[in-house]
Amino acid sequence: MTAYLGKNSKWPQLPLRPLLIPFITLFSLLVCYTCMNQISLDKKTIRSSILPVGTRQAKENVCSTNTIPSEEMGYVHFPQPKTFSRGECACTPVRYFVILSMQRSGSGWFETLLNSHPNISSNGEIFSVPHRRGNLSTIFNTLDTVYNLDWFSSAAKNECTAAYGLKWMLNQGVTKYHREILSYFKSKGVSVIFLFRRNLLRRLVSVLANDYDRLAKQLNGTHKAHVHSKEEAEILAKFKPKLKPSSLIPNLQFAERTIAECLHNFRSVRHMVLYYEDIINNQKAVNKVEEFLKVPVRELVSRHVKIHTRPLPRQVDNWREVLEVLNGTEYAHFLNHADYHS
Repeated sequence: MTAYLGKNSKWPQLPLRPLLIPFITLFSLLVCYTCMNQISLDKKTIRSSILPVGTRQAKENVCSTNTIPSEEMGYVHFPQPKTFSRGECACTPVRYFVILSMQRSGSGWFETLLNSHPNISSNGEIFSVPHRRGNLSTIFNTLDTVYNLDWFSSAAKNECTAAYGLKWMLNQGVTKYHREILSYFKSKGVSVIFLFRRNLLRRLVSVLANDYDRLAKQLNGTHKAHVHSKEEAEILAKFKPKLKPSSLIPNLQFAERTIAECLHNFRSVRHMVLYYEDIINNQKAVNKVEEFLKVPVRELVSRHVKIHTRPLPRQVDNWREVLEVLNGTEYAHFLNHADYHS
């Protein structure tokens, strides 16, 4: 009886055994699913396809991002160019940038300054060519080519570049398509460097002088927006434009409004604001740009020679009229403001 009761006490547990196996199976599947999700969310490594030039077979490579803070991951890229292989630099992270500026605001000088850094490539005023900015499709196709490192220019250090971008003037489609371009910058992780000029009167003088040379071609029958020798700069600086008094203030207001609208429209993207006058003689200000682009800080130099370095009274043909128009206005401080410090 005792033996019987002992066996009988185990009998009610038998029906649970068939249920135990499915339960263990389901639990194992749940654990595996959770682990797979954890792996997919881990941003410590990025897999990229490296396509060697002349071949179609992609080689998988794992690029470590252990040293990159999580908040910067959206701005780190490992491009896969179609026209060449990055080779041993395939896992060198690249940060995209764009310089938004206005003509004659020092952007040419600033860009050559950046390009003196071995890890920065700024590819020029790409959208100065009208057909590249004809519509949003051509704009985005051009940007895609640039940011995939398939754009070749004299500044392009394609293989081992760490910061890659271009210079874009506000009147080259930026203002017209600002909403769509903003969305593109955000989706692609493009950082914006705003570069403007504080003294809009000096900028206007430079614009008029450049327009004159476009027609006069003072340097051996060629027009040069930027020069590389003091002799060339001296020749161009001899021309003194005459400012039209009736349109002087409206021109300054338009430039001021354009800058304000640009800063407002692109305020939500990662950016920094620079003024030509602030960086012309301040290496620390330039270092902040290098830090912004996450490249090693170096002393940078520009090949451009500045053209209009004289006091404004010596650069404007009708200076007395300009004084009469601007004295007593909100723009009077432009009259004595100098770009360059002795």
